[in-house]
Amino acid sequence: MKTVRIVLWGLVLVMAGALGWLTLSMTKTQEQMAEAPFGVPFQLVGGDGQPITEAALRGKPTALFFGFTHCPEVCPTTLFELDGWMKSVDPDGSKLQAYFITVDPERDTPELLGRYVGNVSDRVKAIAGEPDKIAEVVKGFRVYAKKVPLDESQPDGDYTMDHTASVFLLDAQGRFKGTIAYGENADTAVKKLENLAKG
Repeated sequence: MKTVRIVLWGLVLVMAGALGWLTLSMTKTQEQMAEAPFGVPFQLVGGDGQPITEAALRGKPTALFFGFTHCPEVCPTTLFELDGWMKSVDPDGSKLQAYFITVDPERDTPELLGRYVGNVSDRVKAIAGEPDKIAEVVKGFRVYAKKVPLDESQPDGDYTMDHTASVFLLDAQGRFKGTIAYGENADTAVKKLENLAKG
């Protein structure tokens, strides 16, 4: 009986050690993620037709949204609200910047996306690019995006996109600082942007 007790205590100590190591490893990974810029390097095209890289997400705190021009409700609503929040928090545009990256590069050319975003906001800039490059960015920024046929019997026909609807908040070094959820209370969203602008 004494031997069984010793073995059980030995197992408890081994498990405690393993859990401690796992917790320490996870904490280090989270700390490293908090210190590193969020997402991945990219070479895409702005709505003005000019090349744009991840360097655009540095220098100022950034609100970053992923969407598409054929989006029926979420994207135009978020774009409109984000424009208003930005103007409320940072009227002259000196403290914050915002970008809208397409998740539908097959239809959203830089020119089309630039017009779409520009019709709603002069504070949010459009980013498009080749499908393979957009796919890398979507994955690298941990965004969910999936093509959904409007008619299941015609999978190659017209479609919409299911996608992450949150606005990502990045500090001036490009590090992840939080999100604004779709439909979030306007006062809460403004407060988050105010905190982001303070650095």
